[in-house]
Amino acid sequence: MAKPTYKELLDAGVHFGHQKKKWNPKMQPYIFMERKGIHIIDLNRTLECMESAGKALTQIAKSGRKILFVATKKQSREIIAEAARSVGMPFVVDRWLGGMMTNFSTIKKSVKKMNTIDRMLADGSLTSVTKKERLTLTRERNKLEKVLGGIANLNRLPSAVFIVDISHEHIALAEAKKLGMRTIAMVDSNSDPNTVDFPIPSNDDASKSIAMVTKFMVESIQEGLKQREKAQKNEKQPAKG
Repeated sequence: MAKPTYKELLDAGVHFGHQKKKWNPKMQPYIFMERKGIHIIDLNRTLECMESAGKALTQIAKSGRKILFVATKKQSREIIAEAARSVGMPFVVDRWLGGMMTNFSTIKKSVKKMNTIDRMLADGSLTSVTKKERLTLTRERNKLEKVLGGIANLNRLPSAVFIVDISHEHIALAEAKKLGMRTIAMVDSNSDPNTVDFPIPSNDDASKSIAMVTKFMVESIQEGLKQREKAQKNEKQPAKG
């Protein structure tokens, strides 16, 4: 598992912050300089923070717990959905429903409803309904899938969340903190890094930057899953002698 190089982060535009007038002063330790009214993020700090966040994600994955990926901005949706799927983790990329985690039992009922409609449409038990009723059910199912599809297999609350843009996803962050989940996030120059357990100072708007940081987070999770698999295999082996 290799961390990206300084040059790779530079090429991906990870260092571009927001305009100086939009900055959050609490990001001062992570700002390298200002250029043409734009804050430039210190990529050495970014690399340090990525390493810390990666180690935390490896340990969480190794313990068999879930990490929820959250990114509902247009430019990050596909990147995050694909990344989460690649490691079997839940994700939210359409919109965050208020209470998605703090009112998890209600959300689980909606997921159950979606799964029930799925079964009904698949097993032919809807033969007595009209075309219009079937169409209504299909539309309802698609609407639920869009919002809840990424957490359909989530049976209990995740242990951590990985968020892209905490200002945009402030409700998700607030719910995660309220429930005591570990928080890992890409934090741009306009946000407060102190609200996150593992902030990663980085450009959270550009798709290349999001993809670069997310790739390392995914590799860290993969490392944890490998370690877990290896440990389970060792446990199953009979003791020698």
